[in-house]
Amino acid sequence: MKSKQRPDELEAKQQQLLQLESLQEQGFLQLYYYDESGFSLTSALPYAWQKKGKTIEVPAARGKRINVAGLLNKQGDFHYQTHTGPMGSKEIICLLDSFCQGLEQKTVVVVDNAPTHRSKAFMEKVKCWQEQDLYIFFLPPYSPELNKIEMLWKKIKYQWLDFKAYLSWNNLQQHLEHVLLNIGKKYIINFV
Repeated sequence: MKSKQRPDELEAKQQQLLQLESLQEQGFLQLYYYDESGFSLTSALPYAWQKKGKTIEVPAARGKRINVAGLLNKQGDFHYQTHTGPMGSKEIICLLDSFCQGLEQKTVVVVDNAPTHRSKAFMEKVKCWQEQDLYIFFLPPYSPELNKIEMLWKKIKYQWLDFKAYLSWNNLQQHLEHVLLNIGKKYIINFV
């Protein structure tokens, strides 16, 4: 997708993000990164260590999925919502409305250009959120590397979800909920 990026827009947005990060470090605002990810019994693990001569097998099952919408800042403050159905504009708006209730200062939320983030319902809420000191910062198209929360989804799928999480639907729910509840405490990302 890098071939679809517009270098001038990417450069401008990178500079704006650096300014926002600087303003957060100086205490003028809060900066959160928002995105959604899905988790199912189809493991994201490409391989696992095992004893020589032993085979580890995990039954793969298609179907149900736990979708997670989350907001994460560089200090590890994480707000999330899970949903087993499709994650549409309605669910995202609900999470952001709830998030607004606890704001203590001007807050910027970085989002990508997914259709649900550009929907009519979402765009109608932007002005309402601004009145509550929540501002939406849209990333340029095809630039997931600028959204810091992408690191979180990668850590959960490839490091923090125990191998046993994929043995059953109940295991997946329990292990994922444990990880989500402990982000910023037990599960920490070092944003360097």
